[in-house]
Amino acid sequence: MVDLSTAMTAAQGERRQRTQGGDKEKKVRRTGRNLGIEAFDPVKHVQKEKADTASMWLVLAFSLTITLLMRYVLMDSTDPENSKILYILPLTCIFLIPTLHRTVMPERFVEHYGGGTWFKAAFLHTFTFLALSFLLVNPPFGDIAAPELASKWTVVADDGEELVYPHSMATSGATLTWHTDGSPILEGEAWLLFGLMDNVNSDGAVVEVTREYQANETIREDNISYWISNADRIANGTSTSNKSAPNLTPHGDLDQPFSVYLGADLEEGTHKIIVKITEEGDPWQNVQQYTWNLVISSESAVQDSMSE
Repeated sequence: MVDLSTAMTAAQGERRQRTQGGDKEKKVRRTGRNLGIEAFDPVKHVQKEKADTASMWLVLAFSLTITLLMRYVLMDSTDPENSKILYILPLTCIFLIPTLHRTVMPERFVEHYGGGTWFKAAFLHTFTFLALSFLLVNPPFGDIAAPELASKWTVVADDGEELVYPHSMATSGATLTWHTDGSPILEGEAWLLFGLMDNVNSDGAVVEVTREYQANETIREDNISYWISNADRIANGTSTSNKSAPNLTPHGDLDQPFSVYLGADLEEGTHKIIVKITEEGDPWQNVQQYTWNLVISSESAVQDSMSE
């Protein structure tokens, strides 16, 4: 017969042996093959790196070709109003990338290409095209931006002796109010003054100004000689607000000044001024248009501000 103490000791020893054996089994190292990891093949890895590098250069060359065709072929034959197609069409060429690879690349490279390759190539083509197209449509390779207002615009009254600015001096907005302090007209010659800036130069810009008042339309042309001969008076003009004259050409010689005669003794009311700027760009004709309102009020500036 076996006593209880001996039986318990034997059972504990057997349990200890089973536990140690299980730990040894758990500590057996599993290989990469057992974990589902492919063995590293240096030769295959080098071939894949070469294939990816060749793919990168192929996509860069493809993007450069597409961009040059867009800039020097499509743009010349496309109206600016339909300019969206110039970006949509080249970007749709992304779908040609897989076919291009299978056609141009050797078989030893093609076998390494997959979904990840096309994904990376699509991003590379998109951003390369956008960067190159931005470069080619701006100076010195192109010019598709029309000149724009350099700072502010204003209308001055010149009675032959004194040049007077409105109470607000100038504005960059769409409306300028001239307070005549009880007079039904703006006495003297009214001159529209403003400056233009451009990414190349604004010297080649043609400006046409149309003034509309009570269904009457008058076309006015730029008279730069007025600005030149009255430069000091323009820089030192006065106003009821006692403010200093505005700097309409803040970039100095880089801005082109414009002075346009609107008429003499303009009547009270709203005078609509349409400024159309045309420039021969590359490859398009660049056009910019501003619509401004000159409001001539017989009220004083103080009364007008109190009523508001």
